[in-house]
Amino acid sequence: MTGFVELFTRYDVLGAFWLTIQLSLLGALGALVIGLVIAICRVSPVAVLQKFGTAYVTVFRNTPLTLIVAFCLLGLSFTLGITLSDPNSPTSITDNGVRWAIVALAFYHASFVAEAIRSGINTVPQGQAEAARSIGLGFASTLRYVVLPQAMRGAVAPLGNTLIALTKNTTVAATIGVAELAFQMKNMIEFSPQYLYLIFFVMASAFVILTLPIGLLFTWLSNRLAVQR
Repeated sequence: MTGFVELFTRYDVLGAFWLTIQLSLLGALGALVIGLVIAICRVSPVAVLQKFGTAYVTVFRNTPLTLIVAFCLLGLSFTLGITLSDPNSPTSITDNGVRWAIVALAFYHASFVAEAIRSGINTVPQGQAEAARSIGLGFASTLRYVVLPQAMRGAVAPLGNTLIALTKNTTVAATIGVAELAFQMKNMIEFSPQYLYLIFFVMASAFVILTLPIGLLFTWLSNRLAVQR
């Protein structure tokens, strides 16, 4: 019990936990928006958009997340001078790192979101899209009113898996100094090695607390929203 008290008193474990939640939620929101756009490009009748969507998914799914995170901060921010925070703010460096980490997480996982949504689109019978076109709906209207509502129901399970993966992948943000759970764990191991097993237990428990409810929620949603064929 003494070890728990010392760890939570000496280190900002709760702050790191909250930052991990922020990275997960904002990264997931960005990934959903970008992934939806990429999925629409992939099923678009326009060849250029199809190729763009395919190239995006291929490039980002096969590029290590660590490399993308490092490129965002070191390449775009430090080298090109593109900052996402107020340079006059006393927390400018920290805010900039956190925001670039969110951008990297969103763009990387958008490729997986796009494939999840595309798999959901493929579950919609082609006859429904043809029926929509027969009554005069265009491609955009068919997607919006007919295909996507059903596709999102079919994509619930893979989207849940992607959200769980994104939550665990927030640990990569530690490579650019973002003080989330993995970064805090490194500090605790370095300065309090006598509590090594306790540190691992605390961090593992933190991620279980984050990911287990997500898995249960999306399993329930998948069963609740399943389309009967």
